[in-house]
Parts: sequence; C-alpha cells; structure tokens
Amino acid sequence: MKVVVEADGGSRGNPGPAGYGAVVLDPDTDEVLVERAEGLGVTTNNVAEYRGLIAGLRAAAELGATDVEVRMDSKLVVEQMCGRWKIKHPAMRPLAEEASELVREIGSVRFQWIPRLRNSRADALANQAMDSQAADR
Repeated sequence: MKVVVEADGGSRGNPGPAGYGAVVLDPDTDEVLVERAEGLGVTTNNVAEYRGLIAGLRAAAELGATDVEVRMDSKLVVEQMCGRWKIKHPAMRPLAEEASELVREIGSVRFQWIPRLRNSRADALANQAMDSQAADR
C-alpha cells in the first residue's frame, strides 16, 4: 500500500508551547486517510517537527503502508533523515532513531522538502494542537 504523509510541527517561542500535525493521504485521490495532532507542552520547533514525522510514519505503518512519500517543510528533518546533514543536537538523536526504526519497518520511505504553503493541512493541525493546549491552561 502506497501513501503520502504530510507532517509539521511548531512552537510559539523556541522553546515554547509546541504541537504537531500529521496527515496520511491516498496518493491517487488525495483523500485524507488519517489525521494526527497533539500538543507537546513546552519544547522546540525541531522536536515538534520530529514528533509530527513520527506520528505520520506510525499512522502509515498502522494502515499497512509499505511505500511512503513524506512531505515536510522542515529542511532540517528532511536532510537529517536522508543522511545528508549530521544530527548534532543530542535531543534530536533519539527522535531521529525512532523515526528511522519506523522507516525500516515500513520498507520504502522517501523524504521531500516542500514549501510551508504546500503543507497547509499538517500546519493547520499543528496550530490546532497548540491552540487547544493553550486553551487548556
């Protein structure tokens, strides 16, 4: 099964109140198969981006996907997951490893950087997660 994962994360302040959003799509129809979003408390935008990726990969794996195209507007996460950039920050290493384990479980995963404007579904979910977290306080 082939799917597209769009993932995003953000924080209001860095670090600040953070959240992620992830959407799993049918590549042929663009139908939304799964949406995931969660507030993360106070953390950095890069941690939130990785959490969005992990949530999207996990949702794709739960659907039985064996071929995934990941689209994200985080150049850092895309380049690190492709192995082109080193993971220098210690907090990123366990997140990258968790994502890598899901990549191995799925089988075929490709990463593509996209401009923020083309990541509006995942961005909206991440913002909803941050908004609902702020409302709970």
